[in-house]
Amino acid sequence: MVARHPHVFGDESRDKSAEQQTADWEAIKASERGTTSRTLDGVAAGLPALTRAVKLQKRAARVGFDWPDTSHVLDKIIEEAGELIEARDTLTQKEVTEEFGDLMFVMANLARHLGVDPEEAVRGTNAKFIRRFNAVEDELEAKGKTPAQSDLAEMDELWDQVKLVEKQA
Repeated sequence: MVARHPHVFGDESRDKSAEQQTADWEAIKASERGTTSRTLDGVAAGLPALTRAVKLQKRAARVGFDWPDTSHVLDKIIEEAGELIEARDTLTQKEVTEEFGDLMFVMANLARHLGVDPEEAVRGTNAKFIRRFNAVEDELEAKGKTPAQSDLAEMDELWDQVKLVEKQA
């Protein structure tokens, strides 16, 4: 405890920034392990993918590998979306998957910059989708129909009605 907190128990300055304390902490842990660990070492591989992406990006940010604001992240999202469109039209499924992963990674970075937990955000959107789609099915059932007996245009119109009702509530 004492060795890991020289800014508290030792003669080190207490006027360090949070970033400097974090860097010092990582260096102390690496020296205790007897290695010079790499920045991204130790981020658990078993985490959900978006959570792991955020943790990897936080680690990289600690050493200065980060955009200063969300405008740069949004520019990167546009770039990656363009690459995905190009891949969809001209490349293999493997390459499309890679480009999709790149876009998701940048989306996780945007979540980090906005202070949003991406896993929580997607879980919330999943619940919203289920709620709205169930309402569409209810409306179709009231008409004596199933989704299979409908078409996209009709279901999309019902979807928009459900959204409007939710927003007015």
